Amino acid sequence: MKFISQLNKLKPLYNFFLFLALINIFFSTGNSHAKTFLVNDIEISSPFEINFNKNEIIDKGFNKSFNELILSIIQSKDQVKLENTSINQIKGMIDTFSIEEEKFINQIYYLKLNVSFNKKQIFDLLESKNIFPSIPVKKNLLFIPVFVDQNKNQVLIFSEDKLFNNWNLYNKKYHLLNYVLPTEDLEHFNLIKKNLNNLESYNFEEILNKYNFDDFIIMIVFKSNQKIRVLNKISLNQKHNLKNFNFNEIDLNNHDDLIKFIDSLKLIYEDFWKSQNEINTSLKLPLNISIDNTNNIKIHKFEKILSEMDLIYNFNIYKFNNKNNFYKVIFNGSPDKFLELMDNQNYNFEIKNKIWILNEKS
Repeated sequence: MKFISQLNKLKPLYNFFLFLALINIFFSTGNSHAKTFLVNDIEISSPFEINFNKNEIIDKGFNKSFNELILSIIQSKDQVKLENTSINQIKGMIDTFSIEEEKFINQIYYLKLNVSFNKKQIFDLLESKNIFPSIPVKKNLLFIPVFVDQNKNQVLIFSEDKLFNNWNLYNKKYHLLNYVLPTEDLEHFNLIKKNLNNLESYNFEEILNKYNFDDFIIMIVFKSNQKIRVLNKISLNQKHNLKNFNFNEIDLNNHDDLIKFIDSLKLIYEDFWKSQNEINTSLKLPLNISIDNTNNIKIHKFEKILSEMDLIYNFNIYKFNNKNNFYKVIFNGSPDKFLELMDNQNYNFEIKNKIWILNEKS
């Protein structure tokens, strides 16, 4: 009887901890999936005719938003593999969407959509096509274009260079790289001119030091008759690369040819940047993580970090008790990479019996 009496006294306390644990689960911000891919401001228009169908216009918006997402997270060599993705398959990967604006002007219907794609389902689709996606990271960089006319053995000053003047006029929404052009500095021009015959080995250090950029691309265009060779000195995230490309039958005095040439080069740079941020979705590291469930702020912060981390494939609470929540986290990377990312968030872990116990640094 005494034992039963003690149990009855402990029952309210047990119920209290059970209630707290249930709150942590049901009001968790990210207990089923990691974050979504957001594609905003998708604009569609269509004539308002007798057979007008708003749902068909929205489907076109879904298709356009999917294409923009794909263009931002996979390299150009793989994009053809997704050309036949059906609208039903696309709609099946949409978590939510909202109509930001719709209007009729002169019998034309205009629609602006925001679409949220389920990241896990997008990654599953890409993995089924043997495509490695990239983290869509925006990057500001210094871009120095140098145009050399080898027939005349001269270099053009920036304001005389059509590449310089047109480079940022036709940017695509899905581009990740933002190019900051240098100011027109006569001293810099004279440095380039002075090194005209050894530009391939010249390090441009005097020019680079003026700008507060760790990341840069130096594009040197050598033009000889109708042949063009482009030498690219690329430095992104402290990784350096030299790329040479040849172009034939291009007239840079022709506006259409000029824009195609710029688009081709930007595609090369975008692919290189994506290759630096590639995710191996076939690598799925399961982690069992324990976190103290008496601190809702700590739980919310942890789940928010998981939700915003691109290398997190999925996470959920798989069990709990009166002290801890236990998370199953699927990570697209190595344990060392996970620890590095978490260390950046001021977290460390103590591992006991294959359970990673989360601690915050003091």
